[in-house]
Amino acid sequence: MLTKQKGDIAEQAVILQALKSGWGVCKPIGDRLPYDIILDIDRTLYRIQVKYAWFDAKTANYVVDTRRTKTNRRRMLRENYSLQDFDFAIIYLEPLHIFYIFPVSVFIAYSSSIHLVEAEKRQRRPESADFREAWHLLMR
Repeated sequence: MLTKQKGDIAEQAVILQALKSGWGVCKPIGDRLPYDIILDIDRTLYRIQVKYAWFDAKTANYVVDTRRTKTNRRRMLRENYSLQDFDFAIIYLEPLHIFYIFPVSVFIAYSSSIHLVEAEKRQRRPESADFREAWHLLMR
């Protein structure tokens, strides 16, 4: 699958989850904004950046890039997000149908990628585990 297709799958999964929760969903036209959707939860609007995590067989982790990727005909540019770009990042692990919900401040604190550990046997609990299925962060 192409990267854009994976992004579309992740967005639709988040939208479906939001609709099942009774939340409003707004989708901006175009892809020029630093967020993908807006969720209306109890009259509070949240700008959401949606990411699709891929499985890295070498590390047995799911990985997501924490940077914005812009492409033109000749090259791919990556730049870091800022606190003003969105309110939450929602990461989707499609094969497991699992979501991670990160506040923007936590998401941008990672240097370039987040490794999400979903293995049963792990030596220690990763910090990212606090954000696994953390939908409650959106209901404050």
